[in-house]
Amino acid sequence: MGQSPKILLVVVRRASLWFALMPIFMALSACEPTTADTTVNAAEYDSFWLWAGVKPQAVLEQAKTVYILEGEVRASNAATLVPLRPGTPDIDHADIWMVIRVENLDLPPEIYRQIFAKLGQWSTQGNKVVGLQIDFDANTRSLDQYAIFLRKLRQQLPRQYALGITGLLDWSANGDPSALASLADVVDEAVFQVYQGRNTIPGYEKWLNNIDDLPMFFRIGLVQGGEWKPPVSLARNPNFRGYVIFLVNDAASEIHAD
Repeated sequence: MGQSPKILLVVVRRASLWFALMPIFMALSACEPTTADTTVNAAEYDSFWLWAGVKPQAVLEQAKTVYILEGEVRASNAATLVPLRPGTPDIDHADIWMVIRVENLDLPPEIYRQIFAKLGQWSTQGNKVVGLQIDFDANTRSLDQYAIFLRKLRQQLPRQYALGITGLLDWSANGDPSALASLADVVDEAVFQVYQGRNTIPGYEKWLNNIDDLPMFFRIGLVQGGEWKPPVSLARNPNFRGYVIFLVNDAASEIHAD
């Protein structure tokens, strides 16, 4: 049997409406996150690490926060803060964290004085220095000892500066809950590195299974040009404070530097 004119009119109108809305549905679908890993594009972020030997990039102009490596304390000479920058940074549009890399936790009083003097020097040069970040590869089984070191440092750190640390993925997977809690009591944030060298750590997803159980404010550290797919729950985690991108020189810069 044939359809009545009224029914045909409804069908035609619905078909026309579908074709009219189809481009919108396709556009919305394109905005949905995919299951594939994506390459870390530094231009999409606003917090960065600037390490020794890495040339400043245009993305730093949009930065809200920059973590800058000032120097390191080596195990072979724990009494000296070895400078790794040619001079004091000059950044007036972003919050600055001064990063100190340490290879052991047995630091003499002179090191503390040198670090605090550098913080004051950076601040008086017009930089908005908000904190000190310690970069130390603490063994997961020794986090309680690391917390003792950080508490001692915190007691001496001038009150206007926050205290932060870098963290390893293994902490979230295998760290003792009480030790992690002791870290949370003394630091203002931890940045967990999902990379090693210039590459994302293979299988990083499994290390993040317990990230929601971390009892501290934290960020995720990604490497520029690396791969990253965030856990679904990460955006809902009240302790998650965003990302920090580890900037690297491009291949042309590395060749030119040599």
